[in-house]
Amino acid sequence: MEKIIDEQLQGSALERPERLGNTKKLFIESYGCQMNFSDSEIVASILAKEGYDTTTDLNQADLVLVNTCSIREKAEQTVRKRLETYNAIKKTNPSMKVGVLGCMAERLKSKFLEEEKIVDLVVGPDAYKDLPNLLDEVEAGREAVNVILSKDETYGDVAPVRLGGNGVTAFVSITRGCDNMCTFCVVPFTRGRERSRDPQSILEEINDLAVKGYKEVTLLGQNVDSYLWYGGGLKKDFKNASEMAQATAVDFAQLLDLVATTQPKMRFRFSTSNPQDMTRSVLHIMAKHPNICNYIHLPVQSGSTRILEAMNRQHTREEYMALIDDIRKIIPDCGISHDMIAGFPTETEEDHQDTLSLMEYVQYDFGFMFMYSERPGTMAARKMEDDVPDAIKKRRLTEIIELQQKHSALRTKNFVGKTVEVLIEKESKKDPGFWSGRTPQNTVAVFPKEHYKPGDFVMVHIEECTSATLIGKAVQMGNA
Repeated sequence: MEKIIDEQLQGSALERPERLGNTKKLFIESYGCQMNFSDSEIVASILAKEGYDTTTDLNQADLVLVNTCSIREKAEQTVRKRLETYNAIKKTNPSMKVGVLGCMAERLKSKFLEEEKIVDLVVGPDAYKDLPNLLDEVEAGREAVNVILSKDETYGDVAPVRLGGNGVTAFVSITRGCDNMCTFCVVPFTRGRERSRDPQSILEEINDLAVKGYKEVTLLGQNVDSYLWYGGGLKKDFKNASEMAQATAVDFAQLLDLVATTQPKMRFRFSTSNPQDMTRSVLHIMAKHPNICNYIHLPVQSGSTRILEAMNRQHTREEYMALIDDIRKIIPDCGISHDMIAGFPTETEEDHQDTLSLMEYVQYDFGFMFMYSERPGTMAARKMEDDVPDAIKKRRLTEIIELQQKHSALRTKNFVGKTVEVLIEKESKKDPGFWSGRTPQNTVAVFPKEHYKPGDFVMVHIEECTSATLIGKAVQMGNA
């Protein structure tokens, strides 16, 4: 259970090859969502031009940065423990500088500097280009903080340094921020309003990844389905609807079609989708292109329409189920995963049973499941009492996780006896004689190495499975 709950909270220290002439060392650690890991690559690129190479050895670092998550209390507690570790090392290396990046920096702002005095600089998600100036402020002994949210920063002009990856898969950000004011969520306050990136810069980044040998790209955003780019500028720049109508617009379905057509030998995924914004045109584009993976991460958070309304999710239980029906019809073998919150304020036992019955209806491949924790600044924290006792939250979360484990086992069992395409990503952790990769449905598969290598698309006949992993033998190379 804990493995599923903690999966998005794990930190990662990232390293890249040295840049000629760089003399300083950067240790950067990331927590939370995939967007944070992607942002760390942008930060590394910006600082590489300032003389920093990344390192995984904390003791060597001249600058230590932690890219943070605020979406749950446990994530913030993890970061605070890491800051204690950094400061313990700093006592033996006083010249080392420590900084907090990302959502937690945005939420707590100068509190880190003024009240707790545990960091040297605080940088919000839209201020990474200001890092060189902020480091100068630190050297001059002045307060270094920039948490100003931008209405147009997308970092589309920054070529990310690929850190600590497998050289096979990569993330490409297409939107930043979020306009969906879910009452439990801090993202609109820590990452600002939604904005879409120029499709030309997205294509250029993907084309560069293809040249470098990458085989799979995940398009990232807090809500990718609301991607919308106007040739004349951002939506809010237009004075009236007539002026807007005359501009050339690109929506998410068109972008997805564009990247899949431009790079037919690469596989594409995307995350995250919001149910109310996912159009049927996206599903038809997925069905059209064999190189778009048949997998959708579709957070629902609750199976109760009453709770969904309290969460301001902007869709009902019935509308979500209708979307699931369309996915099954248009993409019959599509893998679907979810986010689910147990114990949201006012949640009754009937609401909880609605969640379990929705899970039974969908039978998700896997999910990310959490107990509700009040986040300061959100509408739920301001307007709603956290009135579900922890013991009840824990019991409901346990029931959700146990049901998901049952469904995950059913989903993987359905693969047994079938032949599926697997993109090799790395060596199996459990057996060095096996490769590990993922199917288009995002299910992990392992098989004997033989003569294959990372980056190969391989057809694998599935012979057995666990609740989370497919086990088989290669039968031939794939077609991608």
